[in-house]
Amino acid sequence: MTPYVRPERRISRRTLLGSAGLAAAAVGGLSACGGGGDGGAGSSSGGSAGPVSAKTSDITVGGGKVFAEGQAVITQPAAGEFKAFSSICTHAGCPVADVTSTINCNCHGSKFSITDGSVVNGPATQPLPARTVSVSGDTVSVS
Repeated sequence: MTPYVRPERRISRRTLLGSAGLAAAAVGGLSACGGGGDGGAGSSSGGSAGPVSAKTSDITVGGGKVFAEGQAVITQPAAGEFKAFSSICTHAGCPVADVTSTINCNCHGSKFSITDGSVVNGPATQPLPARTVSVSGDTVSVS
């Protein structure tokens, strides 16, 4: 019986460079959602954590607003009660998208409480970190 001999296979330069480009794009795409894993302190686009201020009238009662530039979300669970949280999802480091009756991350469907930032719907298992909020007159500020 004659042993099988694998024919020599050559990869063209074009194929090699194309494959390397696809691999780089895949790694870049995966890293866009941040550090991965729960408690992820991954980076996100849209600025860095910093001070934010808004008019109290801009924050709806029973809802809230996301401030991408300061990586903050301000909510008003009850009239005159303002809360603030990090706007970076603890599941994969994506920025949260919007606030309805919950704080919503569109990357993987996590939802957080507007009252305390706790997880309402996974896959996240860690709450959104609270931020310091203060109200002066008709201005709400987050630091």
